[in-house]
Amino acid sequence: MRRASWMLSSWALLGPLAAGCGASHSHVTWSEDAAREDEAVFVARRPPPEPPAPSPTADPKAFAARYANPAVCEAAARRLQGASRDEAWDGLKACIEHTPFTQLNALLGRAWAQDLRVRPEGAKLIARVVAQRGGSVPGELRYLQEKQIPIFSLASAMDRPDTYKGRYVLLRAQVADQRSEGERPTVWLVEHALSSVQTDEVVGYGERIDSVTAYSGDVGGRGAASTVERSSRNTTRRFVENVSDETGREALGRLAGADPFLETRRDYVILARFDGVRLTSGGAETDDEAPRIPVLTIVSYHAPQALVVY
Repeated sequence: MRRASWMLSSWALLGPLAAGCGASHSHVTWSEDAAREDEAVFVARRPPPEPPAPSPTADPKAFAARYANPAVCEAAARRLQGASRDEAWDGLKACIEHTPFTQLNALLGRAWAQDLRVRPEGAKLIARVVAQRGGSVPGELRYLQEKQIPIFSLASAMDRPDTYKGRYVLLRAQVADQRSEGERPTVWLVEHALSSVQTDEVVGYGERIDSVTAYSGDVGGRGAASTVERSSRNTTRRFVENVSDETGREALGRLAGADPFLETRRDYVILARFDGVRLTSGGAETDDEAPRIPVLTIVSYHAPQALVVY
């Protein structure tokens, strides 16, 4: 039986189409296998996920050691506030206590203002940062008062004892003597302040010429003049150093117990509570001109760093 020509033409068209479909299917299968292999290689090369940061409450040293510098550490502690303000505060303390933290602006910023108002250790952290910035107390106190932080100077407390009684004072001082009053030891504090001194030191050679003219003569007015020149070569450079000097103010500081680390003749930045003034020996209570000395309860003390940061 003869087939219609159109049927033959249809089969002729279906043959290449079927072959094409088979080729297309084979190509798709190869692409999926290659993609899986590429994905496996990518997963194998990808570094393992970074472990979570240590909890500042459980391990404050590890938390602080994780970050490259104090500013990054403070930012990481601030990010914890959304989950837990207590843990965030522990993170901030870890940054201050275990890194060379000098970011006083960040500490007194809006992010930590609420914590500084309600947490009792806030004043201690401020005193520590002041010490780590070099211990230039008068300049730092001006900044604290601009931020309405209730920490004051010893001079202000001595001028108005009734106003400042019970408030915090911050001072830079040396221990001149230690005594015992019952079970509570007392230290004699001499307040110090930093001042800058300029010095010139020879660091190389340069040219300098000095000319000296001498006159000689007799009674008759006859005389002669001679000139002598001297030259030298040196180069000097000006250096500015910080020097700690006494301010003339002294105070008695009470301690909760004997502290062997509070050494004499060494500068400290001291945070204390002002307890008022008392008469020195030989003064009469009714004598308004009798010498009085301020009495402080030492809350914390910190050795200042050598560099002053403004």
